[in-house]
Amino acid sequence: VGEDAVHRVEGLPGEAGPVGLTLALGRLRGLGVTGFRVALPVPGHPLGLSGPPDFNARALEAEEAVVTYGAPYGLVPEVRESGPAGDLHVAVAWHCLAVREAPPADVPSLSEAERELAEALRDATAALSRLNVAGSGPVAEAALDAYRARAEQGREVLAPGYPPRAVRVLALAQRVGLLVALAYENGPGGAVSASEMAARGEALRPVERVARRAQVAAYNAYVEER
Repeated sequence: VGEDAVHRVEGLPGEAGPVGLTLALGRLRGLGVTGFRVALPVPGHPLGLSGPPDFNARALEAEEAVVTYGAPYGLVPEVRESGPAGDLHVAVAWHCLAVREAPPADVPSLSEAERELAEALRDATAALSRLNVAGSGPVAEAALDAYRARAEQGREVLAPGYPPRAVRVLALAQRVGLLVALAYENGPGGAVSASEMAARGEALRPVERVARRAQVAAYNAYVEER
């Protein structure tokens, strides 16, 4: 929840119009909700979703959603911006929809996620090193330094109560995600031909997918353990 954004929940059962987060959470609790799962879907990979198609379509467009635990509801955010640059007003409308009660798609266990991350990082590092396109240079170093500084400050990546493995998996997944983003953002690097750029994409896509799966597994670990 961003400090400068106003959040409202729309379509909540029992409410005629949009309501604030505090009222919405209370209403959801009254409907039987006892927890939340995160979903991070992208086209071709409905990660964390369980249907129906209408909810999945909205979540895929937003590339993120929340699925409630204990009652069949899902929340999809829509970010709305207004005003001139320098005085931008940000509002987030969470659309509440019915979801199918079924296991979320393609979410691994924490142990599976940890193993997959280690394997994907090893394979991608080898492939990118051969192509000379791994994230490097001043921009990459500055981003990695900032990441290390946050880690050294002992920042909490998850709320208290999560299993230690979830914290470990999420921290690694976030670092892997950062490295993938840097490799994409820093231009073609040594991948000067179309075939080399395609090879870089082939090396990065599985790593990005594994990192997203690991993040979902880590965020959802508290509910899954319960």
